[in-house]
Order: sequence, then structure tokens, then C-alpha cells
Amino acid sequence: MEAPPEDEAPVGPLVGSAGPSHGEQSRGASDEAIIFMSSIEPAEIQKCAFPDSMVTVSEGGTDLGRFSVTVEFAHRAQEPCLMLHAQSQGAIDGSPCGTTVTAYLNANLEVLEEDYHEYVKLEGRSWDKRCYMVQHNGQMMIDKVTTIGEEVTKESVSYPKSTLSGLVTEGSILLLMRLIALKKKVPAHMRFISFDQGLHIIHTTFGELGLKQMDVGGKTVEVFGIERIVHSVDESPTTWQCYFLDDGHLASRVQLGSPITMRLLQLPSQIEKGFEKVPLVWEEDMQMQSNFLDRKEELRADHASYLRHHPEIRALISDFLQLLLLRKPDDVFQFARDYFLPFASPRPPGSSLKASLS
Repeated sequence: MEAPPEDEAPVGPLVGSAGPSHGEQSRGASDEAIIFMSSIEPAEIQKCAFPDSMVTVSEGGTDLGRFSVTVEFAHRAQEPCLMLHAQSQGAIDGSPCGTTVTAYLNANLEVLEEDYHEYVKLEGRSWDKRCYMVQHNGQMMIDKVTTIGEEVTKESVSYPKSTLSGLVTEGSILLLMRLIALKKKVPAHMRFISFDQGLHIIHTTFGELGLKQMDVGGKTVEVFGIERIVHSVDESPTTWQCYFLDDGHLASRVQLGSPITMRLLQLPSQIEKGFEKVPLVWEEDMQMQSNFLDRKEELRADHASYLRHHPEIRALISDFLQLLLLRKPDDVFQFARDYFLPFASPRPPGSSLKASLS
């Protein structure tokens, strides 16, 4: 989830296309990139299913916001897959903003479905961009809606799936970099394809920054660096540098030329690394089972009491579910956000998180 360069205005009307031009088809991914993605082992994927949480700070070290990523095993259309959810929320110069990515990927990081949403609520002129892509009948169908103030631009494009080997998106690239970091080596000549703001095919390449020492939570640790370069057709390339811990956790992330840095404040817990997990069969421990049942009844009674004292909860949830089933939106997360947003209490001045979209 990268922010536009500082000298670039929010995305304007999308240049539509019915598919890749001849020039775009000739700029495919390299064989090395395609081989890398097709050779990912299940054991490697297993090591990547964990959350990341970072803070966004200014050059002076001021805390500006939060960034989080979760990777979980899931099912889509009754098939196993990975679900990646990344989110950044806060404010830019006092204006609320946020970025959310939810992506479903197969074991080779091929995008099955992805929803990308980015917004900045400026006073008098808000900006909102949503891009949704999904595989359907051998095509990658992409719908994009850009809203600037009262102006709404909608565009739909599609690409044959056969032309998108080696594709990396806002969602899949986060997981791809974890895999590379765990190997501690960036294979040579890996050239992936991705989409620019106009959904034209461009290149994304990676370089190795090597190892270096970094302070995380007052402790000096060794981190491995990866440089990502997005090669625009019409503009100068943009470059990000990311450093990872031994276990693949993201330690820092910065776009070159930007005064904003994302970094890890504390090392992940070391408890599970130092001890072998022992299966816990609580049903065979009578005292533990008794404690569990007592606690279960205690919580049930507490929850029931709270619901009795707040009957508006059932009415609110009932109204939401009825409207949800009536509308049947494709994006349930966005529908819920829009539905409950009017219930949010106004925050006192200065209470909003300040974050940079990066």
C-alpha cells in the first residue's frame, strides 16, 4: 500500500482499456520471476502466516499512525487459499485517510480476488479510490471507481489470465517480500509485472540490500534488506526499501524521497520460539474442565445481562442484517463501514491518528 509521490495529485479519471495493448503484452514477467512463484513450497507458505504491526513516524521521530498486516489460511469458493488483509488509517495534515487491502491468493501467490480501497477526506473535496479485481472465465476482471469531490469516474477493464503470469498486486507483493526475506536472498533477474494507476501493465523488480544492524525496542538485531522498484511508463521509477527480521517480520519500510518511515517498535514475542508446544487436552483434566465450564457460564450470564440493559444492540444488529440481505453488496466490509459510520462519535480535536499512506 504505497502512497502517490508527493508531487502527484490524487488519481484522476482512469484511462479505460479492453485489455493489454501489443506493447504491454511484450513487457511480460521474466522467466526467473515466473519460476520463483511456481516453485513456492507449502512449508514456505506456512512460515508466512502471521501478523505484522508497525508505526509510522516522521523524520523527527513523531508517531504518526499505525499499519497492520494479517495473513491467514482461508477458503474461497470451497477451495483453500490465503487471505491477506492490510490496513493503514489515520490523518494527513488533519484530514482523515486510510488504505485497506483484502486479497485472496493461491499457494503460488496468484491473485484470485482483491479489493483495494484508499481515501482522503479533505475539507470540501474528498478523494476516494476503489479497485476490485477477480478471476472469472479465464479473465482478470477489474473495476475501478475514483471519486474526487462530487465527480465519480467508473471504469472496467479485463486482461486474459494467460497474459498475467508473474503478476504482483498491492496484496500479493506484501507476502512475496516475506518469502524472499525468509530465503535471505533475492534471486537475480526477477522482473514481475504489476499495474500502474491507469491499470496498464508495468514492471516491478527487486534488489538485495544485504544485512545490517537495526535497533528494535532497544535491542540491536540483524535485518535483511530488499529494495523494490516500480518502473513507470511515463514517470521516474519509485523505490521502496524494506528490512526484515530473521523470521520474516517487517522491521522497517520507507519510500525513497519521503520523510515518512514505517518501523517495528518491539520485537515479536519469543515465547513460542524457545519452547516446544505441548498439546493441551483440557477435556481429560477434570479441574481444568470444571474451571472452563464455570467461566463459560459466568461469561454467558454477563453477556446476557449486558444485552438486557442495552436492547438497542439487538435492534441495531437486526436492522443491519436486514439491510445487508436486502442489498447483498459484494463488499461486506465497505458496506458495514458505510452503515455504521454515522454512529461514530465525533473525536475531540487532535485525537485522530496521523498516518501516511505508504
